[in-house]
Amino acid sequence: MKEHIFPAIKITFVSLLFFSGIYTLIVLGVVQFSTNKGDGSIIKENGKKYYSNVGQKFTDDKYFWSRPSAVDYNAASAGGSNKGPTNPQYLAQVQARTDTFLVHNPGVKKEDIPSDLVTSSGSGLDPHISVQAANVQIDRIAKIRGIAAANIEQLILSNTEKPLLCFMGTERINVLKLNLALDNLK
Repeated sequence: MKEHIFPAIKITFVSLLFFSGIYTLIVLGVVQFSTNKGDGSIIKENGKKYYSNVGQKFTDDKYFWSRPSAVDYNAASAGGSNKGPTNPQYLAQVQARTDTFLVHNPGVKKEDIPSDLVTSSGSGLDPHISVQAANVQIDRIAKIRGIAAANIEQLILSNTEKPLLCFMGTERINVLKLNLALDNLK
């Protein structure tokens, strides 16, 4: 028995030392060479600091709406709702989001609403929406801001991120960056 316990204790101690000390210092050292030194993707605009890699809450009609968050955009408690697609509470929540969207976007049909505008992401903090989700909001924003829809369409095109390596994933738009660009649109 001693021949099994002592090696297990040694391996546990070495693993503990490596993963809680040495490995942590290596990662910390590598991060120091990255953009923002590991502080995330920070955007500074008008004296405010925003994190573009974390979903932000936009519900004002003059902005593009974000993807809903299961954690109310609180990065400290990231996570999905874990409710299945047949859960009555989940279905009621999606229906309420759909109804709210239709009230604020009267020219849009229910079947034209992209799912990412009424369902939350797995983390609850997705900073992106699909190009379709942005396009379906153009008329509302153009009307409220008094901007030509063509100008907003161009803004969407210029803020569209292509898939990784041109084939991994789909086109997407960072809502924070798009809304900041919208505020700066003359």
